Amino acid sequence: MLDVRSFRGADCDTDHYLVIAKVRERLAVGKQAAQRFDRQRFNLRKLNELGVRKQYQTEITNRFAALENLNDDVNKTWENIKENIKTSAKGILGLHELKRHKPWFDEECLGFLDQRKRAKMQSVQDPSQINVDNLNNIRHEVSRHFREKKRRHI
Repeated sequence: MLDVRSFRGADCDTDHYLVIAKVRERLAVGKQAAQRFDRQRFNLRKLNELGVRKQYQTEITNRFAALENLNDDVNKTWENIKENIKTSAKGILGLHELKRHKPWFDEECLGFLDQRKRAKMQSVQDPSQINVDNLNNIRHEVSRHFREKKRRHI
């Protein structure tokens, strides 16, 4: 550990304070982690459809029928098989697309955050029971609003 600090003014919507530490660490990157990003992910859920499955089977069968006559090196044969499977899957199944999250956080949410921040600062400056109750009510209201926004977005 190089340095540790606490930040009382950070708004984390909790009664705890934010603690930041600087740490020096050495990480070893494995070869598997570097190779993982090269893979293409195919949309395998399309294989549940009967027509797509039959089309994929005939495509693979035709490509392997052409490979039967080749008696080359084992590594070369493996590369041919791998490429045939990849091109067939890419052509028929397509690539798997990751879900893209649409932004549900808008100006209204920023207003709620600002309101919560003002209530928190007021309760820190004057920790009376009224200010603490006000902060708790605003926290519940903001959390409820965010939950509803997320549900409507999904």
